[in-house]
Amino acid sequence: ILSLSFPYSLIFEVTDYPFMPQKRILLVDDHQLIIDGLRGFIEANSEYTVVGEANTGADAVKLAGILNPDVILMDIEMPEMSGIQASEEIKRNFPHIKIIIVSMHNEKQLIKKLIDQGANGYLLKNSQQSEVMDAIEKVLKNQPYFSQDVTLSLLDKSHSKIGHSAEPMSELQLTERETEILKLISQGMTNKEIGDALNIS
Repeated sequence: ILSLSFPYSLIFEVTDYPFMPQKRILLVDDHQLIIDGLRGFIEANSEYTVVGEANTGADAVKLAGILNPDVILMDIEMPEMSGIQASEEIKRNFPHIKIIIVSMHNEKQLIKKLIDQGANGYLLKNSQQSEVMDAIEKVLKNQPYFSQDVTLSLLDKSHSKIGHSAEPMSELQLTERETEILKLISQGMTNKEIGDALNIS
């Protein structure tokens, strides 16, 4: 309770103020079971609301324009249009929308491609609920989020293909500084903490 008696009297309770606007989440996956699971624990947090869901990349692109979500949790393998294509188009048309990839694939070439397209985070489908929520919070603060397994995959110097049917892509080459930054990301450090540790902007 805040009171102000000079020169006028004003007493109000903080709870009288409207709640902060909920952050809007769009869920995209061709498996309804995954969507239902994500919706269940995301909406258990009053700060977030699921504004829509899509089962194809094409529908994700349409709903992104209509619903203007803050964050999209995006699967990769979907009919009609893949999550890779959908992410690229959404980022081209709506760069302010944050996209977190949620996939069972952790091949570094695929991850690098999505990062290049502007993905703000990358989670594996075996991630804990708390990690998903942490990833959402981080990207909303303009901080990238990659699960530890994903970071380790990027650091792995061995070559791998994107799935069984995909053509091999060129080997991902990381500079010494990029490798150093990824190691700090895997330790959970924020952009500012990494910048301070490495004395870079």
